[in-house]
Amino acid sequence: MALKPTIYKFKAAVSDMNRDYYDALSLTFAQHPSETAERMMVQVLAYCLNAPLEGLTFTKGLNDNDEPALWAKSLDDQLLLWIDVGEPAFERIKKATRIAKKTKVYSFNSKSDVWWLQGESQFKTLALEVVRFDWNGIQALAKLVERTLDFSVTFSGDTAYIATAKGDCEVHWEVLQRNE
Repeated sequence: MALKPTIYKFKAAVSDMNRDYYDALSLTFAQHPSETAERMMVQVLAYCLNAPLEGLTFTKGLNDNDEPALWAKSLDDQLLLWIDVGEPAFERIKKATRIAKKTKVYSFNSKSDVWWLQGESQFKTLALEVVRFDWNGIQALAKLVERTLDFSVTFSGDTAYIATAKGDCEVHWEVLQRNE
C-alpha cells in the first residue's frame, strides 16, 4: 500500500523590503512521504521569494522526476520559471535552462558547499540563478512547522525573518550565481 502525502496549509504574510512587495498568501503543500520538513520549507520560502509571479505553483515534486519543485507557466503553457531545490545534477539544470525562460536553484543542504564546489564551473556556463540558504536557519525553520501554519516572513537584504506562534527564526542566504 502506497503512502499518501501529508497536506499542509500555510498562511503567509509576506513583506519583501527588497522589492517593496507586500501580500498575504494562502498555500497548500502536499508533502511526499520521503520529503523532509527542511525541503518543504525551502520550497515555501522559494514561493514567497518569487511571488507575485502569476502562474507560480508547487508541482508534483518528488512524485515526478521531470518536474521541478515549483514552476510558473503562462496561459499558453510556456514555461516561464523553473525552480529546483536541493543539489540537482548539472544535466537536469542544463535541460531546465533550455525549456524555461528563467531557471533558479535554491540549495540548502549540509552538503551544499561541496555540491557547489564540484559543479560551479559547469553551472557558470548556464543562464541560471543559484541561491544557497543557511542550513542551520533552514533546520530552525523546519522545527516551527505545523500542519496548519500562520506565519509572517520579512525579506530584507539577504535574510528572511520568520515569525510563527511557536517561535521565530532567521534564514540567511547567499547568491552564488545570478541569472545573466
